[in-house]
Amino acid sequence: LYTRVKADYIRVDADELTYPMHVILRFEIEEALINGQLSVDDIPQVWDAKMMEYLGVDTRGNFKNGCMQDIHWTDGAFGYFPTYTLGAMYAAQYAHFLKRQFPDFGHKIESGQFDDVFAWLRENIWSKGSLLTTDELVRQATGESLNPEYYLEHLRSRYL
Repeated sequence: LYTRVKADYIRVDADELTYPMHVILRFEIEEALINGQLSVDDIPQVWDAKMMEYLGVDTRGNFKNGCMQDIHWTDGAFGYFPTYTLGAMYAAQYAHFLKRQFPDFGHKIESGQFDDVFAWLRENIWSKGSLLTTDELVRQATGESLNPEYYLEHLRSRYL
């Protein structure tokens, strides 16, 4: 497993620990833009400051690896970035419950045996489709709403 942590410019190349900081940076910029607290002309400067504060990476004058690296904003896809980290949080919560239900979960995943995982996903997630809200879906599948502690548990177990 890839468990090396290195802060870098590019979100899609980021490791699991620094990736959420890339998402938070983008969300904060989007929120400030939408709320009228930031002008488009100020994005590069704010981007640079946040990259330095959150990741210790200097992007001054580097638009390619800075604020212009994603296609989301040019496509008008605002508010999309947080879904990436939310997906990782849901996955960690589902994996926690899969491990409880299937004690040999890790071994099965390592050996490419996904039948139990797919059966659980089919029964608890995929078959529900758009019938439930996301909160109802995760509550039915795991017994509780999205809980960030499972994501933190995953990161701690993998990196500490």
